Amino acid sequence: MTISIIQVIVAVVIIVLILLQERSSGLSGIFGGDSSGFYQTRRGLERVIFGATIVFTIVFAGLAIVQLIY
Repeated sequence: MTISIIQVIVAVVIIVLILLQERSSGLSGIFGGDSSGFYQTRRGLERVIFGATIVFTIVFAGLAIVQLIY
């Protein structure tokens, strides 16, 4: 039961982090959105948000595996 609650919290955090990322880096950039056609490195807060998204995704996957085992 506790793992399920933690999974819900982590899932909400992942959703928020994904929504905070730059919109032009997704599918809208592929189909002619705000993308200006060049690669830009992540800096500052954008880099922290990207890294946190990866970490929380790994935590979520780990929790899913733990819940599957127990």
